[in-house]
Amino acid sequence: MPTRHILEVWGDYACFTQPVMKVERFSYPIMTPSAARGVLEAIYWKPKFHWQILQIDMFAIPRYVSLMRNEVKEKAPPESTIARWMKGTEPILPIMADATQADAGTDTKGRTQRQTMALKDVRYRIHAEIRPFEKYKQEVNGLDAQFARRAARGQCFYQPCLGCREFPAFFKPAGPADEAPVPLDMQIGWMLYDVFDLSHMANRTVAGNTRPPIPIEHEERLAGVPGAVSVSVFHAEVKRGSMLVPEYDSPDVKKAGGGTNHA
Repeated sequence: MPTRHILEVWGDYACFTQPVMKVERFSYPIMTPSAARGVLEAIYWKPKFHWQILQIDMFAIPRYVSLMRNEVKEKAPPESTIARWMKGTEPILPIMADATQADAGTDTKGRTQRQTMALKDVRYRIHAEIRPFEKYKQEVNGLDAQFARRAARGQCFYQPCLGCREFPAFFKPAGPADEAPVPLDMQIGWMLYDVFDLSHMANRTVAGNTRPPIPIEHEERLAGVPGAVSVSVFHAEVKRGSMLVPEYDSPDVKKAGGGTNHA
């Protein structure tokens, strides 16, 4: 029987952006499965498995806070480009926050102000299982043990976050009966499930590199990998403070391209 891992996560701020809001960010009232997966992968991930989120408990009534932030219009280039900058084989092209069109030679650079409706003082309990791919199923006990050790020690590959990189997440192992969730019922409607095809998560390694997944803003290099990028949604509902998450291959999870499920 698969091992259910339970992790408590918390932080001062969180933003689980609703995709329909586009430029201006407006958070879902509860953590999304993809954000929960991101926290777990920051602690432990290998191309041998993917994380299946089962349930997310919330411990506080959602409280929103409005933030106005200065942001740049560009994003960092791929790591291969940065490596060439470091070696001096390619000239550095910095992102200039206050560049004018004349300075940058284009109107795509510069700083812009954007509104964010974020959550304040959040705390969740994530229930999840490690799902090894077929040829690694015999290693599941070892994978479970490695995650448990890392979580207990507070180890992570990089600082996990609560939706946005500037909102750090703190974590510790938890038990199912440590504390009851907030008694809240809520119909959320369609929620983002994930932005990757979880049945092909092994493809997220690059050229045999088995490091943890790179942040989503650097995933352009995977755009040509079959099955790597695929948006999925599901109908979310919170009952007594808990949101049950269907299996990725469940018909309740609607996928891009007609909702095809993967065996």
